[in-house]
Amino acid sequence: MLLWINGPFGGGKTQTAHEIARRLPGSVICDPERVGFGLHRMMPPGLRGDFQDLPAWRQGVHDVLDLVLREHDGTVIAPMTLVHDGYFEEIVGRLRGEGHDVHHFALLAERETVLKRLTERGLGTGLKRESFAVAKLDHCLERLSRPEFGEHIRTDSVTVPQVADTVAASAGLRLAPNTDSAFRHRLRRAWIGVKHIRFG
Repeated sequence: MLLWINGPFGGGKTQTAHEIARRLPGSVICDPERVGFGLHRMMPPGLRGDFQDLPAWRQGVHDVLDLVLREHDGTVIAPMTLVHDGYFEEIVGRLRGEGHDVHHFALLAERETVLKRLTERGLGTGLKRESFAVAKLDHCLERLSRPEFGEHIRTDSVTVPQVADTVAASAGLRLAPNTDSAFRHRLRRAWIGVKHIRFG
């Protein structure tokens, strides 16, 4: 089974993916963003646009997920913003067409909620560090609210563990109980955020 967790940049995809993986034995996170970063590192800076526009990214993400889904005995989790209809069909639609059990979720929140989250992860630099995410925010929220990007999960007033519980229940999965204290949960979120900072 593949859980594709979609949403705007700063919408909680990565945190939700790690929460599910922590509480679901045998699950694995396959982050499509890493394919894009690898492609960017192969290119001179002047050619680095949106890596999703590269056919190699879309083909590569499909091929890796197809391989892992066929060979790994456990749930596969892909946290990735994907709002282009054609690109979505090339990856998610194609995997479904090949017989894979794919569950897609779009994490949505009010614009102000997402901006607050982006500010919190900006490491004291406000939204300057998150300029790309802010520039794409309105477009992402508009696109992902459409029916073709269902199932929609509103995250404004719920915690990451609660979002993970909702995703799992919808997919027919049972997560281990969440035993984190509020303090430990904050530490875990901070550590995941630090691990996913990209430099250059």
